[in-house]
Amino acid sequence: MKLSVLDQSTAVSGRPQTDAIAESLALARHCDGLGYHRYWVSEHHHSGSIVGSAPEVLMAAIAATTSRIRVGSAGVMLPHYAALKVAEQFRVLEGIAPGRIDLGVGRAPGSDRLTAYALNPDAGQAAERFPQQVQDLQAWVSGMPLAPGHPFGAIRAHPQGPTSPEIWILGSSNYGAQLAAHFGLPYAYAYFFSEGEGVEEALALYRSLYQPSERHPMPQATICVWALAADTEDEARHLLRTREHWRIGFERGLRLPLVSPEEAAAAVYDEADQARIAALRRRAIVGTAAQVADRLHALAAELKLDEIVVNTWTHDPAARRHSYTLLAKAFGLTGLPSGQALG
Repeated sequence: MKLSVLDQSTAVSGRPQTDAIAESLALARHCDGLGYHRYWVSEHHHSGSIVGSAPEVLMAAIAATTSRIRVGSAGVMLPHYAALKVAEQFRVLEGIAPGRIDLGVGRAPGSDRLTAYALNPDAGQAAERFPQQVQDLQAWVSGMPLAPGHPFGAIRAHPQGPTSPEIWILGSSNYGAQLAAHFGLPYAYAYFFSEGEGVEEALALYRSLYQPSERHPMPQATICVWALAADTEDEARHLLRTREHWRIGFERGLRLPLVSPEEAAAAVYDEADQARIAALRRRAIVGTAAQVADRLHALAAELKLDEIVVNTWTHDPAARRHSYTLLAKAFGLTGLPSGQALG
């Protein structure tokens, strides 16, 4: 089974937010050397915790400093932008790393409503045009003509070349699954949004409604899970406290940098908070590498997947890199030859 990475460029308390970008670059080189299949970066705005606001820029740096791993967005929030501009950005990225670029797109704002409006005053209406944007994007990214009679039919996205980015539809509901099926595109379900609630129905819809396309004659699906491995289960559970603390803040509308496990353990939680934390702990995919690998293999078998994307947050970036190293070994990933791994 292939393993991939979702990196959300998480800010850490007591350190400049720009350190999160440097850590993303370091982790990408690390995972390239370990043998991970893809490295996807997210798009969020006006957030003090997830600070990767321009995935296309971060992708350029990652693509230029890695050698084999696929590099992608998870995703570009398409209603903020013109489809042509996104196509041009990703055609340039394809020139930087031919055959290694993924263009994951989503409809959600990745922010609050006011920020979405600041990014695009037409944001509300643009979300309704998402299917048309996807269709236009497919044509411009692949170099194929737009639909007959299209007002922009004479326009091409440059630079052209022998390869083109692979488009993915991202989602956490049946809407994205059905749209991906309609256009014959790969689909990634954000399992970690709801700890998997709704994933079976979304994947079943995607597969049953799938309309084959030239590039993707068969449906291709994956899920993105939050998982954390450490040398011992106790250590993994200790590191999980950082995410527990963040999740409680998130439920209160806060988007704050990650705190240390020790600070999280010292926090005062009310009964409702404690209940949320207990629920998160029951479902969290954390433990030793063998324990996490067993859970991921079981999920893959249950959902009929040959690839899973792993998202990991830790206060200490070294612990995050170690988690990905442990999982790579547990899954027998084969990366660059010894001595050639970057970072």
